[in-house]
Amino acid sequence: MLGYHSPIKLPKDEPPKLIVVIDTEEEFNWSAPVSRSETGVTAMKYITRAQEIFDEYGIKPCYVVDYPVVSQDEGFEALLEIYKSGRCEIGAHLHPWVNPPFTEKMIPKNTFVGNLAKSLEKSKLQNLTEKIESVFGDRPTIYKAGRYGVGESTTKILEELGYQVDLSLCPPVDYSGEDGPDFSDCHAEPFWFGGNKDLLEIPVTGAFVGWAGGLSKTMFNLAYKFKMFKVPGIFSRLSLVDRLMLSPEGFDLQDHLKITKFLYAKGVRTFTWSFHSPSVVPGHSPYVQSEQQLEQFLDNFRQYFDFFFNQLGGEATTPTELRSQLRGLK
Repeated sequence: MLGYHSPIKLPKDEPPKLIVVIDTEEEFNWSAPVSRSETGVTAMKYITRAQEIFDEYGIKPCYVVDYPVVSQDEGFEALLEIYKSGRCEIGAHLHPWVNPPFTEKMIPKNTFVGNLAKSLEKSKLQNLTEKIESVFGDRPTIYKAGRYGVGESTTKILEELGYQVDLSLCPPVDYSGEDGPDFSDCHAEPFWFGGNKDLLEIPVTGAFVGWAGGLSKTMFNLAYKFKMFKVPGIFSRLSLVDRLMLSPEGFDLQDHLKITKFLYAKGVRTFTWSFHSPSVVPGHSPYVQSEQQLEQFLDNFRQYFDFFFNQLGGEATTPTELRSQLRGLK
């Protein structure tokens, strides 16, 4: 694991910063076991549906791309034009089951790349890094593990391969029941880590929200033991505890406003809006299954961006830009 460190605190009078991160990946059946043969990237032809909104708001998103995307013309052609015109940043996103070398067993535990031997985890990321460099002309320095699957060796590997920013932590979700990492005690603010404290972690924006305070994790876990009786929904309506993420996938505008206002009141000034690239086409993710849902999905972008920039007085930034700004505070 990367370890949890003290958050970097921006001044409270600093405008809040919004980072947009897209898990840019192949299309697969989310309800079935992963397969090495599912490498379709047809949705990438329509990534401009989201990019046009970013352009409209002056946002420079970060597309973290995985091996199927960067190894197929259909996957990277539209993205390459956006990158070459200076309208996005590019990072690496490692799905180990579709990223060579293929030597690990196809078991659920191994879908979290941090569970693999260090040599194999590094080989996979090195192959991905070099492939991205060959396509985009620049070596990526931003990383996000597929399935948020960081492990004991990840920090050292990132340092050895020249990475500067990690986006993998997903508070407050616990994947330990699937042999993955547990982020339930992780905060949502950036922090320095690594041997020289020169790697920047920018977590996904997620949190337990509600007046349960320090008991939030306990109350949330209790509610889910009785989810058949709809206890999580009851706790949410009572504003006792909610587990929310700043994403248009599975969360609506009210959720976005709720988590943003909650964290902002606690002094958080960095927020990450994240989603998966296949969601820009109906039928490729569980979150967008119809044209109507696609319209609602994209409308969530505009509604939240209007709030963040116009009401909260926020500014758009990128992982690279934020790292440069935070280094100035050291």
